[in-house]
Amino acid sequence: QVQLVESGGGLVQPGGSLRLSCAASGSALSINAMGWYRQAPGKQRELVARITRGGGTDYADSVKGRFTISRDNAKNTVYLQMNSLKPEDTAVYYCKTGWGTSLGDYWGQGTQVTVSS
Repeated sequence: QVQLVESGGGLVQPGGSLRLSCAASGSALSINAMGWYRQAPGKQRELVARITRGGGTDYADSVKGRFTISRDNAKNTVYLQMNSLKPEDTAVYYCKTGWGTSLGDYWGQGTQVTVSS
């Protein structure tokens, strides 16, 4: 059993920045890769970024150059630094264990990010 606790969401103006954090607790045995997903109202949940245990990364085209995913294995925490935010980035952001998706993965509760002037 793994619990993922997210923080850092909120309201920000276009062009602003926000840093999301996701701290994992419980069993770390299943934690290898980690990823950030987001879901906007009326839309499917989509992959934003993911990172391997060794630090390899993958990003959605829509966020390349603006978002950076990182992790601190000692703290069991994954981060998402979001710069140059756009209204289109408005969504609930979730962190998740694993590179892909499977029934054995764990999801965070989600944190709201709203980009609006």
